[in-house]
Amino acid sequence: MKIKKKLTIIIAIATFLLTISPLSAQTTANPVKAVEFYNRGVDRLTAGDYSGAIADFTQALQLEPKDADAYYNRGYAELVLGQYERAIADYTQALTINSNYVNALGNRCYAYYLTKKYEAAVEDCTKAIALNGNFADFFIYRGNAKDDLGKHLEAIEDYTKALSLQGTRGQDRIFYNRALAYNRAGQQEMALRDYNESLKINANFAEAYHNRGLTYYKLGNREKAIADLEAAARLALSQGKQGTAAKSQSAVALIQGQKP
Repeated sequence: MKIKKKLTIIIAIATFLLTISPLSAQTTANPVKAVEFYNRGVDRLTAGDYSGAIADFTQALQLEPKDADAYYNRGYAELVLGQYERAIADYTQALTINSNYVNALGNRCYAYYLTKKYEAAVEDCTKAIALNGNFADFFIYRGNAKDDLGKHLEAIEDYTKALSLQGTRGQDRIFYNRALAYNRAGQQEMALRDYNESLKINANFAEAYHNRGLTYYKLGNREKAIADLEAAARLALSQGKQGTAAKSQSAVALIQGQKP
């Protein structure tokens, strides 16, 4: 019998990184052909052919409908392609087969967040954290959902935990999100500190300059606010982020038009 390939991939979706865990389940019915389709799907995922991967995992599931990994990976491909409801359905199928499939919970949490189902996202990430409390992304996703639910202090706690678990890569984004939560909680000095940390790691982070500029303005420092917003506009233009550049330029014009 052919053996299923293992797959560990990292995906950049929106703000954060999502790690796909190794695969381990074995097929039982129609084993050879199901595994062949499954393995080809894995190869296509690795190559970035997400539509082709979906087709192969669908073929594998027609032969072996109890394969949680095939549902999981098809959901992954759907998530990358922005097919969020389909991804949620496939993660749900994977969890029906294996209720402790921690990465399916984590990915479904993220998909729920993207579809603004924040309470469901918090529930899934909380379950995922109970199964694996050492995965930073679960705290990040739950923090995002809590922040959008207005639970800013709880979100800050989750981002803080994520920072303790996350390596250097990606910390700029966590500091940035925690800064936003501090802004929304009315703690501008703490927000300023986190924007500083984010920019130490990534000096080309246009959005961090923009929001640090707004924070300086809230704290009464017009000069630094304008300097940061102008830097944000320059960086955003160089990165092709026309919307961010326009917002920064508008904010500069507004501040400069006001009396000191």
